[in-house]
Amino acid sequence: MSFDVFLYYLCCKQDIFNTLAKNQLVFVKKIEVAVIRFVLSLLLVSTASHSSNINIVVTDNQQVPMSNVVVYLLGKDTPAAPSNSMAIMDQVNTQFAPHILAVQKNTQVSFPNSDSIQHHVYSFSSAKAFELELYKGLRANPLLFDKLGVVEMGCNVHDWMLGYIYVVDTPYFAKTDQQGSVSMQVPDGEYIIKAWHLSLIHISEPTRPY
Repeated sequence: MSFDVFLYYLCCKQDIFNTLAKNQLVFVKKIEVAVIRFVLSLLLVSTASHSSNINIVVTDNQQVPMSNVVVYLLGKDTPAAPSNSMAIMDQVNTQFAPHILAVQKNTQVSFPNSDSIQHHVYSFSSAKAFELELYKGLRANPLLFDKLGVVEMGCNVHDWMLGYIYVVDTPYFAKTDQQGSVSMQVPDGEYIIKAWHLSLIHISEPTRPY
């Protein structure tokens, strides 16, 4: 069974998303808006199978598709399965590739250097502080990302190099494409949909009671 969910970012905290669903088995229970953060409940029920394909489109308040938005689903009743995976944050043409990398908590991330020059990668982020001194090729050992949140990285040699790793506590995550869309196959159940975008980095997120 396939579900289509369309999410629209609204600037005002007091506004509510215009959420459209092509299948009536999708129920919105709660929405909290803070800058471009959104939270809603999604109930997936299928009698034909034990999993569902979720198609999500994220746009801004002008209905322009938003790319590079990390969208992830948190199971309400079941803990996330542990991660034993490996991810890659490369360095190509003096840029981090990809610019934004989403990983599950406890994922090992490798930092190869595909450039012909050396890089010195570092981060002071609370989710993962580290330093990989000058190196080329595959000399840097993989690092374990075991804390949730955003890790902002730079290069001591090339000041313009910026990259981001966003760590989530779920195996169900994806990054929106140029059309603002993602697709995920998830087991049937009840989930909270969340999202993160780069513009949250330098914005203090307001809070309010439910």
